[in-house]
Amino acid sequence: MTRSVNRGCSLEELERDRWPALSGGETRLMATVWQLRRKPVGDLTVEDLRLMIGQSEGLTHLLPLAVDILRADPLAEGDLYEGDLLAAVLSRNAEVWRAIPELGREVRSIVSELVDVPSILEPRIREFLAR
Repeated sequence: MTRSVNRGCSLEELERDRWPALSGGETRLMATVWQLRRKPVGDLTVEDLRLMIGQSEGLTHLLPLAVDILRADPLAEGDLYEGDLLAAVLSRNAEVWRAIPELGREVRSIVSELVDVPSILEPRIREFLAR
C-alpha cells in the first residue's frame, strides 16, 4: 500500500519550503523544476513526474504517485521513451528505498512481472533488483 499524498497541494506546500523567485539566470531545467514545485502534485503529468523524480525533487511525495501510475502502466511514457518514468524511479539511490521500503517492494513487484522489457530498461532493472 502506498502512502497517501494530498494531491491538491504543491510540493512547496507539502514540504513547507518555498523557493525564492527566479533570478533569470537559471537553466531551463531548473526553471521548470521551480514551476513544477508550485503545481498541485495531483496535476503533474507523467513527464512532470519523470523530470522531478529524475532531479530527486520531492521523492517522498512524488514516488507514491509514480508507483500508482506504474502499477497501472509499468511502461508509462513521458517525453523521452517508453518506460522513462520507470527508469527515473529505478535510478533513485538505495538510500531512498531504505527510507520507504514499502514502495521499494511495490516497484520490485512491478518490475518482476514485466514480460517485454525495453532494452534501455534492462540494466536499470537488474541493478534495482540486485540491491
